[in-house]
Amino acid sequence: MHEIASRFTQSVIIQISELGNGLINDTFLIDTVSGRFVLQRINRRVFAEPKLIVTNLIELNNYITQQAESDLKLRIPAIVKTISGEAYYQDARGEIWRALQYLENTISFETVEDIKQAEQAGFALGYFHRLASGLSVDRLHDTLPGFHIAPAYLRQYQQVRQKTAIQDSADVRYCADFIDRLQALPEVLEEAKLRGVLAERVIHGDPKLNNFLFDRDTHRVVSLIDLDTVKPGLVHYDIGDCIRSLCHIESSDDFDTAICEAVLTHYLAETRAFFTEHDYFYLYPAIRLIPFELGLRFFTDYLSGNVYFKVSEPKQNLWRAVAQFRFCESIERHKKSIEKIITKLAPTASKFQVRK
Repeated sequence: MHEIASRFTQSVIIQISELGNGLINDTFLIDTVSGRFVLQRINRRVFAEPKLIVTNLIELNNYITQQAESDLKLRIPAIVKTISGEAYYQDARGEIWRALQYLENTISFETVEDIKQAEQAGFALGYFHRLASGLSVDRLHDTLPGFHIAPAYLRQYQQVRQKTAIQDSADVRYCADFIDRLQALPEVLEEAKLRGVLAERVIHGDPKLNNFLFDRDTHRVVSLIDLDTVKPGLVHYDIGDCIRSLCHIESSDDFDTAICEAVLTHYLAETRAFFTEHDYFYLYPAIRLIPFELGLRFFTDYLSGNVYFKVSEPKQNLWRAVAQFRFCESIERHKKSIEKIITKLAPTASKFQVRK
């Protein structure tokens, strides 16, 4: 690790420590006598072409830096180049390493602690979508083909389920039965995209709570990090995933409608300029879909032998799947409350579409 980190700095390295708890990449904080930076090994099992991640990040950073500094309300971590001036380092095993600016005096949270955090996250994601709406999706690569394409996840599950012999249990039966009941759900957003009622825009791809950085003193959001999955896509996947992350009461797998309202209020205040009637209409389906999709992915990975998500014990992905499906059931129970929130926030012309 010291040898790899030294490719990005000529300063004396004081300490190397693990950073965060991501399920995909390996992330480290590099302390040097002249400052700190973040070093990541991009997981090639997940990202077949990791260099495209760096290319997208350069494109995004170049676009962001063209904006007037005084107008920017979010900081995107700058790329730290290698000593030889490259945007990444490829080691002898072919692994791709990239380094990013470490934003000092910031903190992230694993679970939402109050309404203000939810408001800040909603604002930050909406602001990111509004800011990135000026960047053409044609300029970005699809770093993870098939990501957030729920029908493909369902097909993958069906293939794995047919050829995998697993020990039967109450949790396995629950997951399998739940998937069978909601087999039509994965098509909802992709079908709308195919019909042209939802348009692709620049998305973050993974806006869970711990990817928002807050100022340690003021607790205002200052950055949205982990930009590996920035790509063309539907913003509904982003807002659905953000709400999944913040509104999941893990102790009961229930849905927090107050947090949902706080997120949507501040998100839609930023996206109102480009949101269409169809965008409002598909908010609830997106909120319902994302935990189902994630549970489907967890369960498939469990059946496949835990090859995608990191686990600390063999059944962890199964338990993760159960939690997401129970959360999805809670969302179904809160359907009227969620739609009422969306209707209240939608412009008058869109309210019929939301209630339809």
